[in-house]
Amino acid sequence: MRSNGLLRSRGTLAELFSGRANSFGLLRLALATSVVVSHLYPLGYGHLDPLWKHSGEQTDIGKMAVVGFFVLSGFMITGSGRRTGIGRYSWHRVLRIMPGLWGSLLISTLVIMPLLYQYLHGTMDGFWNHPAGPWHYLKGTWNTSLTSGWDVSGVIADGVHRGTNHDQSVNGALWSLKYELLCYVMVGMLAAGGVLLKARRFVPLAALALWVLIVNDWLDAPSMRHGIPGDMSTSVNVPLLGPMSTHFLIHLGFVFLLGATVQLYREKVPVHDGLALLSLVALAVTMRYGGLFVIGYPAFAYLLFWLAIRLPSPFQRIGRNRDFSYGIYIYGFTVEQALAMLGFVKYGKIGFLACALAGTVVLAAISWYLVESPAMRLKNWTPRPLARRQERRAAAAAAAGPQGEDAEGVRAGHSDHPSVRA
Repeated sequence: MRSNGLLRSRGTLAELFSGRANSFGLLRLALATSVVVSHLYPLGYGHLDPLWKHSGEQTDIGKMAVVGFFVLSGFMITGSGRRTGIGRYSWHRVLRIMPGLWGSLLISTLVIMPLLYQYLHGTMDGFWNHPAGPWHYLKGTWNTSLTSGWDVSGVIADGVHRGTNHDQSVNGALWSLKYELLCYVMVGMLAAGGVLLKARRFVPLAALALWVLIVNDWLDAPSMRHGIPGDMSTSVNVPLLGPMSTHFLIHLGFVFLLGATVQLYREKVPVHDGLALLSLVALAVTMRYGGLFVIGYPAFAYLLFWLAIRLPSPFQRIGRNRDFSYGIYIYGFTVEQALAMLGFVKYGKIGFLACALAGTVVLAAISWYLVESPAMRLKNWTPRPLARRQERRAAAAAAAGPQGEDAEGVRAGHSDHPSVRA
């Protein structure tokens, strides 16, 4: 039996992780709130949050939160890819991301921006027929590509011109969603090819390859203790998703694959208090002296999984039945832009943040109850022709007896069995 003393091993992640008894909900909520806190500074006051300076301009609170999201997402999405067939997996991913996004786009573009335009100009003349108006914006953002610009009818640009706003985007937080979608596609391809079940070593090898690229950039950087290593300016065009930064493809792909590797090898990942302490020290040291991307990211990833297991049980109930984290992430930026334009910065950072969080949580709750949760209730929906086909297969298997049922199960694929649906 493992000791429960200080700095002792608690077992492996496979032994201790439960689909419901974990603190992933709390962690996601904390990460989403951290993004709102981070955006408070550039949107309200024109400068990055304090972590940017204290980390030697390696990162800020918001980017670390995005890294955390990708680590947790890599773990959970890879688990879903292993349990479900490619059709069901794809359907689940669409339901989790797109309805909430579309609701956010409609609210921000057709409600918040018109109200701000009226506030700025005293009329709606010129809003709906603006060359970069709401329809133009929606056309380029509905699939996360962000190919039609960041503003709607010049509303935010007017705020910048008047000195109330410092960033010319309606919702700059949406930048990471297309990287998330691309990771989902990657997991789907790996699952369809049998890699997740039969060749799982490919995933850590891919993570290692990306890590080597990050190390190479770090070693070639003018300063190994300061700034972001690598070229931030290059991009590649991805079909449907538009231009994507090579830097973020590598860095976010790496941390996503870290989470995926932990999922695939969780029977080998120890949950150890000593390793958590070592990871915390490594994260703090690399924040201060450089190497965050090389050593700090893996350390941060381990800390997240350790917290998911080791936080007391009351914390494990947070977000279990109501997950507002996605709504907070996709609404927070727009709410802060609107409040900045309305002059809420006069209440100071604490007052501005309190108002922003209050407005964001209200919209996130509306999104959850009216959009996200109803959409997720469709996760087991099956098109009628496919459902009939499955019924015929099941009837034929039952008529053939136990031996025929086993054979039919192999031909049809176990991924459609209700017990393994995500």
